[in-house]
Amino acid sequence: MALVDVLIPTYGRKTGLAVTLASLHAQTFHDFDIVISDQTPDDDVYLDSVEIQTLARALRWHSHRVTMHRHLPRRGLAEQRQFLLEQSQAPYVHFLDDDVLLDPPVMERMLATIRHERCGFVGAAATGLEYLADVRPHQQDIELWRGPVEPESFGPDSIPWDRHLVNNAANPLHLERRLCPGGATVRYKIAWVGGANVLFDRDKLLAVGGFSFWDRLPPEHAGEEVVVQFLLLNRYGGCGILPSGTYHLGLPTTVIDRRRNATELFGDLQRELGVAGLDSSLVAPAVEAAGA
Repeated sequence: MALVDVLIPTYGRKTGLAVTLASLHAQTFHDFDIVISDQTPDDDVYLDSVEIQTLARALRWHSHRVTMHRHLPRRGLAEQRQFLLEQSQAPYVHFLDDDVLLDPPVMERMLATIRHERCGFVGAAATGLEYLADVRPHQQDIELWRGPVEPESFGPDSIPWDRHLVNNAANPLHLERRLCPGGATVRYKIAWVGGANVLFDRDKLLAVGGFSFWDRLPPEHAGEEVVVQFLLLNRYGGCGILPSGTYHLGLPTTVIDRRRNATELFGDLQRELGVAGLDSSLVAPAVEAAGA
């Protein structure tokens, strides 16, 4: 069993998936397997294409197990993520979208942070390189973790929404230039860090229910990764890191109808978990993070 299972939901993005898999092939960290769940319609299946199969063979040659599933019918992103989570066995699960390019050290950096902090998750925000010239100092009020990453208590009426601004456009790249001399890793406080590139402690993710709430939502929804991160922040803590080393490919979104957002479930899910359910053995220890 690998230390990390990389879980990739995909839909209609052959080129994007190929770039993502090539990024995984180039990682400096190697102890991972890959699980892909494809929901592309039957008339446009691409998992058997020469591009994807060549990348899968190259990854297998380097001792990564690559498993591909056709998972239909589509029941929404939360169900797709829950399906992938149920295929995993590794201590850490790395959800990776099918439209990102990763720098080679990204997985190594994320894993080192989550193992040191023993928090619920670590995210690397996906940035838009087309925004490099769009400097937004009014959105760069970043809150750094000066000590260990710890749980943060908030409810539906006190979510620190404004923290998400630092992840907009190319803000992470502009902040990286200022805060990460020599490539040192910086941890920062988040409301959420998107779902494109997030590493979870699998036991902690399961402890808050994973994405099992999927059947409370219609197939067309958004925000499933956001509400899970809210729950983990409350219970075990989590953080974003710089450098992010993660770049959006700029492909069109596959989530067109966003009228229903999974964050509407946060209050109910929080009450169902209950504050008494916190397992103190899984909370981040009071130690200073290296490179912070």
